[in-house]
Amino acid sequence: MRAWQTGEERDRIKPLERENRELRQANEILRKASAYFAAAELDRRFKP
Repeated sequence: MRAWQTGEERDRIKPLERENRELRQANEILRKASAYFAAAELDRRFKP
């Protein structure tokens, strides 16, 4: 908690911070998955 935050602000911000963390984790998973599938597609295209 920051000194300038009221209890009401803290109650509003806490779920937003949790959602932000979850969305960042989901984005990281999707970024890694897209890189994996892109690499697999490139590998498939160049094999005889």
